[in-house]
Amino acid sequence: MKLPVIKHLVQFIEQNDQDYLIETIEVLEALTEVSSLKPEELDVLGELNSNLHGALEVQKLIKSGVAPKEALNQFMQRVLSSIDK
Repeated sequence: MKLPVIKHLVQFIEQNDQDYLIETIEVLEALTEVSSLKPEELDVLGELNSNLHGALEVQKLIKSGVAPKEALNQFMQRVLSSIDK
């Protein structure tokens, strides 16, 4: 996951609608079922998907009243703590 990408996607949600990200996630997930994809291509799709899901999670925190910067920090702390386990 890349924090600058997630931050940019959160701004996109604020300017547009989170439905765009949800639909994009669905498209990326459908693409992962293509049998001719190389492992590197699947990795890219997975990375994009992770960033999109991350942006939705950060947006959810912001909607609940958390400041945007703090929402990003909380999300990344959650991710890092799950990796450490």
